[in-house]
Amino acid sequence: MSSSGVPPADIADLSRAEDRISFLYLERSVIHRDSNAITATDDRGVVHIPAASIGVLLLGPGTSITHQAIALLADHGATAVWVGERGVRYYAHGRSLASSSRLLIAQAAAVSHRNRRLAVARTMYAMRFPGENTTHLSMQQLRGKEGARVRRIYREHSQRTGVPWNQRAYDKADFTAGDPINQALSAAHACLYGIVHAVIVAVGASPGLGFVHTGHERAFVYDIADLYKAEITIPAAFDLIAEGSTDISADTRRRVRDRVHDGALLERCVRDIRMLLLRPEHGGEIEEDDDSVRLWDEGGFEVTAGRNYADVGDVDF
Repeated sequence: MSSSGVPPADIADLSRAEDRISFLYLERSVIHRDSNAITATDDRGVVHIPAASIGVLLLGPGTSITHQAIALLADHGATAVWVGERGVRYYAHGRSLASSSRLLIAQAAAVSHRNRRLAVARTMYAMRFPGENTTHLSMQQLRGKEGARVRRIYREHSQRTGVPWNQRAYDKADFTAGDPINQALSAAHACLYGIVHAVIVAVGASPGLGFVHTGHERAFVYDIADLYKAEITIPAAFDLIAEGSTDISADTRRRVRDRVHDGALLERCVRDIRMLLLRPEHGGEIEEDDDSVRLWDEGGFEVTAGRNYADVGDVDF
């Protein structure tokens, strides 16, 4: 029984993930619970949202959430992620939305197997090279094609906007060291990383197990974010500098926020992650989530948990 007197939902009563609102963003409000609904209160009034309809609750600036509300989300298999304005920065997260570790296991299995890892990496590059066959390309060849593609994109946006472009150059320790367009690109990419990081942890994958990038706690974040830079952050940065921004960091965050405010990127990111990790050719299995607990066996199969496997006649001392 929860502290509010409402019993937690049974697994069978929970909505399927695809039937929920994938992501709900709230800001500048007090979040509480009323029976089995999340309430959001601001100076305009109170909104009730059925907890079973939420997949991930994104908590933006100015939000305050009660213990009861968090308990309700947990009871209904949802999660909370603390983010920046319009979700453009990731700060922290609660429990994963996934009750199953299937996605995480598939990710770990693929990244630990040379051929599977290469297959995922090739698919990621194929998503950026529409109409081109990447099936037999090595990682070196893929990196070369990606480098040429990015140079071309920078050049095209420079010509389109009239913003001078030399090269991508930035200092992680000194944001202002770069020229205006490099500052805008760094700020825009940081926003995109925040969005992608929030999605990855919400669906139960690991942000550190990358396929192209490696060795960093956000390696998979960089992998996924690279799928969208040419469409979202690069044009946003060039447009902003062409308009003569005098507050590049803040203006860039708002520009990226406006480009992703409809939530389409969040849903697309979820689909892309699941496709990359669960495609049969990548070693995964596209099937329904199963949150039952099993026991691992070195023979490569799993056995039922919740039973005693002692042989008849074994004696406890």
